[in-house]
Amino acid sequence: MTTVLIADDQPMQRFGFRMLLESQDDMTVVGEAGHGTEAVQLVARHHPDVVLMDIRMPGLDGIGATRRIIASGARTRVLIVTTFDLDAYAYDGLRAGASGFLVKDARPEELLAGIRAVAAGDAVVAPALTRRLLDAYVHHLPAEPGAPAATDPRISALTERELEILTVIGQGWSNTEIAARLHLAESTVKTHVTRVLAKTGARDRVQAVILAYDTRLVTPE
Repeated sequence: MTTVLIADDQPMQRFGFRMLLESQDDMTVVGEAGHGTEAVQLVARHHPDVVLMDIRMPGLDGIGATRRIIASGARTRVLIVTTFDLDAYAYDGLRAGASGFLVKDARPEELLAGIRAVAAGDAVVAPALTRRLLDAYVHHLPAEPGAPAATDPRISALTERELEILTVIGQGWSNTEIAARLHLAESTVKTHVTRVLAKTGARDRVQAVILAYDTRLVTPE
């Protein structure tokens, strides 16, 4: 059973989400929040698998709430669902630690599939899209002097092959593309990706792409 918290400042929107989710045999809604601060509090209380997070809410917005939830070390994953189909919102949400981004006019089956994917540890936003977002907004990254990437503590434990895998993940390659281009079995690629995520602490492939940019393994095209 996947537990879900709904965070949205519009009661009718929350009601619609609840009706949809509770029609599913494998999902249950554990709470509703009308603003970001309440969402953070309810995550700490209920430990849901997934938060459906609106962006524009009074007080603490969805980006700030996502940042606090991720910083708390909670196992909860965040799926941002917003009426605003703007790359800037997607960029800020993913940088804050969200595992996915959907627009509210998505079809019900897309929303349900997104929740299931995020709960399973997958990312809803494709790595290639993440790369396009980062290419467009990379000027927001901290302007820090570039130490050699391999000395960054987040990736210093990676083997040479794992560093290569992280780099091509950052370039938006899928497992199939990595296998074909590096002449590896796809099962081997999956093993390498799992190890890269575990060693770097990246929650999913989207966060691995962001890490590749942060450490300058990948630079904008």
